[in-house]
Amino acid sequence: MSQQTMQQPQSAFNLPNLLTYARIMAVPLIVLCFFLEGRLQSSDFARWTALGIFLAASITDYLDGYLARTWQQTSNIGKMLDPIADKLLVATCLLLLAADTDRTIAGWTLWAAIIILCREILVSGLREYLAALKVSVPVTQLAKWKTTIQMLAIGFLLAGPAGDKVVPYTTEAGIALLWFSALVTLYTGYDYFRAGLKHIIEE
Repeated sequence: MSQQTMQQPQSAFNLPNLLTYARIMAVPLIVLCFFLEGRLQSSDFARWTALGIFLAASITDYLDGYLARTWQQTSNIGKMLDPIADKLLVATCLLLLAADTDRTIAGWTLWAAIIILCREILVSGLREYLAALKVSVPVTQLAKWKTTIQMLAIGFLLAGPAGDKVVPYTTEAGIALLWFSALVTLYTGYDYFRAGLKHIIEE
C-alpha cells in the first residue's frame, strides 16, 4: 500500500476536517430546534437553542481554516466540504427564518435572502466550471467579510423576537445586516463573474 493511500484516511479525519463535518451536522440540529413540537414553531427556547448551535458552527468555520493552515493539514476533502458546509448552514437558516411562524424574513426582506441564495448557487456553478478548466478563482478579502456579515445577520435574526425581549431592535438589526450582506454579495458575485468571464470567453 502506497504512502499516499495510507495518508488519505488520516487526512480525512484530522481536526480541521472534523470541525467541518461538525458544521454540516449542525444544519439538521438547527432545523430540529424549530420542529421540537412536531411542527414549525419558533418559540423562544427554539430560537435560543438554534442560535447557540449556529454560533458554535460559525466558530468552527474560522477554526477549521485557521488550524488547517497553521498545522499544514489542508486536504482536498476539506477544500471541497468547507464552502459546502457554509452554504448549507446559510441557506438552511434563511429558509427557516422565511418559513417560521413569526415570519422573521418577510416582505421585501425576502429579496435580500433570494439575492444571497442565488449568488451562492451561481458562484458555485462558476467555480465548478472553472475547476474543469483547471482555473482557480481565489477567495477575496471582501468575500470573507461578506460571509462574516451574513453570519452576524443570521445570528441576530435567529434570536429574533426572543432577542427583542432582551435587547430591543434585535430583529431590525438583523434585517439591516441582511440587506447590507445582500449588497456586498452582489458586488462580490460580480467580481467573481468578471474574473471568470475572460476564461469562459477564451474557451
